[in-house]
Amino acid sequence: MTMTTAPNRLLHIYLLAGVKTTLSAFFECRKKLENLFAQDGRQTTIHVLFPYGDYTRNLWRQLWEVRSDFNSWLLPWRIGGRAAAEAIRTSRAEGQVLIIGHSGGGVAAYQAVRMLQRQGALENTDIRIVQIGSPKIPIEPLLRERVAYFHAVDDSGRLSDPISRIGSWGGWSAGKRSLPRWNQRKYAPGFVKGIPVIGGHANYFRHTAPYVDAQSICNLDKTIDGIRSWLKGW
Repeated sequence: MTMTTAPNRLLHIYLLAGVKTTLSAFFECRKKLENLFAQDGRQTTIHVLFPYGDYTRNLWRQLWEVRSDFNSWLLPWRIGGRAAAEAIRTSRAEGQVLIIGHSGGGVAAYQAVRMLQRQGALENTDIRIVQIGSPKIPIEPLLRERVAYFHAVDDSGRLSDPISRIGSWGGWSAGKRSLPRWNQRKYAPGFVKGIPVIGGHANYFRHTAPYVDAQSICNLDKTIDGIRSWLKGW
């Protein structure tokens, strides 16, 4: 796979929803991203994708489809990953591409990039993936530094998002005397950070009370600031 630096200032952003997500869920997030990148002199084109459908679909059907994207093998029956890959390929994005997936959308985002990579559809693309409150899935070494993972934490810094407890980044590594040992972060993303989100899993993109802390910082600003800090210098 060849991923090159963007020859222009256009940034393609894809926002990928998880299960049971309303059509307006990314409305404020989209406006915030447009304004922030505009301040940096960047033009953006932003697409909102629902790889597992929206809130009107059956929850259990959506959960089954998310589960189909968990396996490390690139299987033909993947649902969300395949849908996201098709949408990204159809839009013919080149240069810098940022994919932000919430919950199951983060799983679909990663699998979509793997599919596009193997299809040779990322030759002129410098891509980054952000998983927010997503289940843990193994990240292959080639993509590790291109993936950031954010999860909600409480006031003491402990994980407070139950969805982020699902799955594993673990794998066996050689230990002392060549004996295998279980490494919990062997296939972890290159960047992992907790965000003090009020209310947990469904509320990373909330921007009004009661999702505003004592310093008048809303959940959405915390989430966006985390993403910007990781992308600094990109």
